[in-house]
Amino acid sequence: MTDRLRFGIFLAPFHTPGINPTLALQTDLELIQHLDRCSYDEAWIGEHHSAGSEIIASPEIFIMAAAERTRHIRLGTGVVSLSYHNPLWVTERIVQLDHLTRGRVMLGVGPGALPTDAKMIGIEPSQTRGLLEDSLGCIMHLLTSDEPLTFKNDRWDLREARLHLRPYSNPLFDIATAAVASPAGPRLAGRHGTGLLSIGATTAAGFDALALHWDVIKTEAAAHDKSVDRSKWRLVGLVHIADTMEQAYRDVEYGIEHWFHYFQEVAAFPQMAVPGNNVKEMIEFVNESGFGAIGTPDMAIAQIERLQKQSNGGFGAYLMLAHNWADPVATLKSYELIARHVMPHFQGHYGPTMDASARAEKLRPELAEKHAKAVETMQAQYASEVEKRAEKAA
Repeated sequence: MTDRLRFGIFLAPFHTPGINPTLALQTDLELIQHLDRCSYDEAWIGEHHSAGSEIIASPEIFIMAAAERTRHIRLGTGVVSLSYHNPLWVTERIVQLDHLTRGRVMLGVGPGALPTDAKMIGIEPSQTRGLLEDSLGCIMHLLTSDEPLTFKNDRWDLREARLHLRPYSNPLFDIATAAVASPAGPRLAGRHGTGLLSIGATTAAGFDALALHWDVIKTEAAAHDKSVDRSKWRLVGLVHIADTMEQAYRDVEYGIEHWFHYFQEVAAFPQMAVPGNNVKEMIEFVNESGFGAIGTPDMAIAQIERLQKQSNGGFGAYLMLAHNWADPVATLKSYELIARHVMPHFQGHYGPTMDASARAEKLRPELAEKHAKAVETMQAQYASEVEKRAEKAA
């Protein structure tokens, strides 16, 4: 672990059904540009095909559009639902993106979060995790071995498959497996030596499982002769901040009810079930349960410190779930405030400037007096020089 915690977002995204989707997607791209300007490290883009709110169907296409508009931020699939796709084509697409972005791409994988997606292509929820396991095994083989791959299950038939491009990144771009509360994600991450995306880190079940997740990764990695790195562990949480707590509360009146309604009544994703019947109750739940932080930068700092402690050893990146609780202007302001006032506390930048300021303040009386005396001496010297020139001229 290093002292520098990376910051980023996990962009599903969440848009209110019925709004202009073209404008919504442009707003998402503008958010990524803003994060790039604010020195964020990562942005992970989701894949969804139903339910009306999470409207990015191809994270790869979105990533390419975002890559052309940004310079530094790394862009990941958050996540590709592997049970929906032939693993050979997933691997080919991510390698192509690796070349087009000059190594700024990351591959996040999961089973698929929305049962309404899987239903349309004849996949049952009971099948998705097995397909994820099969697919990730194929992808890791294709990325790390020159040997052709032959593999067959009920859904895919690969016959001496191999890549016709090797990755741009050397040795390989970051790969991360998604996890909510169960050990399924950490188990796969340890087995293949990948990173971990703890998407439900601040849910009650996810928070309680944080330390367990890393124990599972270490155990599986040891059993399969792999190495794992805490810097590749990313925790996802919820934050909205403003200059004052009152302003933050007013900001989230814009969209928090839609977000809660989505998980209460629309998305069949019980791990993200959230209580609350009105804005006041929703804000109270977020802040009082530890689910997130709506308020000031100090609250966001406390939330991250709490997660660091619960992880029992730390993690590498904190990703904020892009929830659209506030309108676009207030959302951009929240991310900027986090960059200005929260990130320095976790990246080694807060202490040095504060210490330098404190040292200068302590020394100011003594140095100011010396400075004043030096000015007086110079003034007297100059007056003496002027006087001598005048006497000589006379």
